Amino acid sequence: MNDDIGNIPFTTMDGATATLADFRGKVLLLVNVASQCGLTPQYAGLEQLFAQQRDAGLVVIGFPANDFGAQEPGSNEEIAQFCKTSFGVSFPLAQKIAVTGPQRHPLYAALTLAQPVAIDTSGGALRAKLAGYGMKQADPSDVLWNFEKFLVSREGHVVARFSPDVTPEDPALAAAIAEQLGK
Repeated sequence: MNDDIGNIPFTTMDGATATLADFRGKVLLLVNVASQCGLTPQYAGLEQLFAQQRDAGLVVIGFPANDFGAQEPGSNEEIAQFCKTSFGVSFPLAQKIAVTGPQRHPLYAALTLAQPVAIDTSGGALRAKLAGYGMKQADPSDVLWNFEKFLVSREGHVVARFSPDVTPEDPALAAAIAEQLGK
């Protein structure tokens, strides 16, 4: 595991301290999630992706964040319950963190530094829509919105970053994951 990101602690939904190094040898898809976002239905695709690729070595980890439009207002307990009852989420969830701004979690600071540009298969549609509402990133490398995805290799390197509107079913994401899984 790349020590730059592998040893940064975060807290799991059950209150335990974890690091990405705990998932050594796995391909990781790290996603900042929110329960009240227009993209929230991506939980279903993320769960399906995890279920289909878990045995091959993929782990999806959700990082709830309330950074965008206050779309994750709940407590950690409420978030966990929502994910389980609404989408049957079985992949690991962290406790709520910040992914932008001065309170940004060190893991997300390292992720955006390692991969400052997201792959956007929609040609910037979400970015343009958000700009139309007056919402812009403070820094071009900041996370754009809920459900941005970072792909981490088995060796712990951030190998790709995908825009929030790149769905779990998107062929570009599927190809990147398959490459990392050696499929």
